[in-house]
Amino acid sequence: MVTSLVESLRAAGCVFAEEEAELLTGAATDADHLAELLSRRVGGEPLEHVVGWAEFCGLRMEVGAGAFVPRRRTEFLVREALALARPGAVVLDLCCGVGALGAAVAAGLPGGAELHAADIDPAALVYARRNVAPYGGRVWEGDLYAALPSSLRGRVDVLVVNAPYVPTEEIVLMPSEARDHEPLVSLDGGADGLDIHRRVAAGALPWLAPGGHLLIETSARQSPSTASALASAGLAVRAVTSEELYATVVIGTA
Repeated sequence: MVTSLVESLRAAGCVFAEEEAELLTGAATDADHLAELLSRRVGGEPLEHVVGWAEFCGLRMEVGAGAFVPRRRTEFLVREALALARPGAVVLDLCCGVGALGAAVAAGLPGGAELHAADIDPAALVYARRNVAPYGGRVWEGDLYAALPSSLRGRVDVLVVNAPYVPTEEIVLMPSEARDHEPLVSLDGGADGLDIHRRVAAGALPWLAPGGHLLIETSARQSPSTASALASAGLAVRAVTSEELYATVVIGTA
């Protein structure tokens, strides 16, 4: 059975066919369910959607059809946030998707955090509620800061953001797993990819505590423009990169 699974996955172009076969087998409740999972994966669905979870910062995050899958490179943003956060910090995961960033930051802080997560996509928030629940997180639905309770104004110590930053015309160049199975709202950042970055930056200062930090993932190519948006909003800005994870994060401090 395992050999047959591996052969089917390899024929479908899955590079890590042996590992995927093991994960599919572990997720299946019986032979019929395994056949269904295999069919979905061979049909091009992301493995994480098929098995129902993604590993992120050593944690198992629930995901599913129609949700953005947390990327390994975004673990760099979590590392940078943890280096800046104090125990018990007020942490806001904006454009949270399934809530992976906020959950990982809260999990990594001794004593935890006061965790809030917000997104405009109700489908993603189904998973976010489950992922932040172990850390006492609260989830808000709406468009950026409009989703938040006024009681958070001026209190956010660490604001983590993985907003969409793919330019509209480059969506067609993305792998089909993302392009065809993840929500466009989680990928499309507008003409130059930075529409949401500018809105996040422009609205951040009233929500940040004195000395609070905004951390936003971007690309190396786009980082000067992301940094400019944060600087224009009155934040002290620096950019950090990880060659290991091919990741870039711009940090703005109030």
